[in-house]
Amino acid sequence: MKKEKIKVGILGFGVVGTGTFKILEKYSDMIRNQIGTDIIVDKVLVRDLTKGRAIHASEKLFTVNAEDILENPDIDIVVELMGGEEPAYSYISRALKNGKHVVTANKELLAKKGDALFEYAKDKNLFLGFEASVCGGIPIIKAIKESLSIDKITKITGIVNGTTNYILTKMSEENLGYDEALIEAQAKGFAEADPTADVEGFDAAYKIAILSNIAFRTNVDINNIKREGITGISEKDIKEVKSTNKIIKLIAKAEIVNGGLEAEVAPIVLPLEHPLASINGVNNGVLINSESVGELMFYGPGAGQMPTGNAVVSDIIDIAKQVAMTCAF
Repeated sequence: MKKEKIKVGILGFGVVGTGTFKILEKYSDMIRNQIGTDIIVDKVLVRDLTKGRAIHASEKLFTVNAEDILENPDIDIVVELMGGEEPAYSYISRALKNGKHVVTANKELLAKKGDALFEYAKDKNLFLGFEASVCGGIPIIKAIKESLSIDKITKITGIVNGTTNYILTKMSEENLGYDEALIEAQAKGFAEADPTADVEGFDAAYKIAILSNIAFRTNVDINNIKREGITGISEKDIKEVKSTNKIIKLIAKAEIVNGGLEAEVAPIVLPLEHPLASINGVNNGVLINSESVGELMFYGPGAGQMPTGNAVVSDIIDIAKQVAMTCAF
């Protein structure tokens, strides 16, 4: 018998969590037509029940108790959008233990502890979706896992952090200093109050680790990725590079060299004709080189409420299709 409703629990209701909820609500009819059943958000974990929300929903939807989601036998899919290692790791582990499929956008957690989570999900015959963990609305994970699954990828080169790309764009186009560009990025919500993870290259390193794990079918130790951020780039550096018709971009790269995988994140000087040179603002771009297809370019919004929320919902729908099919027999 086909499952009438597939229930979702969301852990964390910030920018991406809100976007995910909005998309599931707005496109509920379209989703029902695709999978033949309804996807319902049953519970949302928040920190503060009294905080104002940018959505219209019953107060009963929200909870401050994770057990209301993790231990709820009616919830089929748990969506983790909290970020960080803990309590995200413990929550995802418990969700899998309780037989729930999981979707996450947590690049730090996947880069550091993804191997254990994927192995556990496999052992439990559960799905762990993570499209939203890299490049926001760009479907780069599915492209690698599905479209290029029988190809041999040899190199990945990308601008995968929108914050640093925005700062470097402002420094190049408007002759701003690093500090000025950072303050503007923070004022517009593109950079956190503590921007360390972005400007020192940690975020980009997490993302290239995730892409490398699936593209090269190997386990990449995040500590082995060479990493350099953009804090050392001066106005003088920008002007000197511009005078030679080139541009500085923070590039995340992974490639097979002499039979081994090398990965790094660093500011790189690119000629203006390079495909990634024109990726400006908070946008992301990824080049993939493979033996059969050759070179592929992926471009689009690397963050944001709706683009990233769309990536989350895409995983939810993929899982829901499988859940619906399983229940039909």
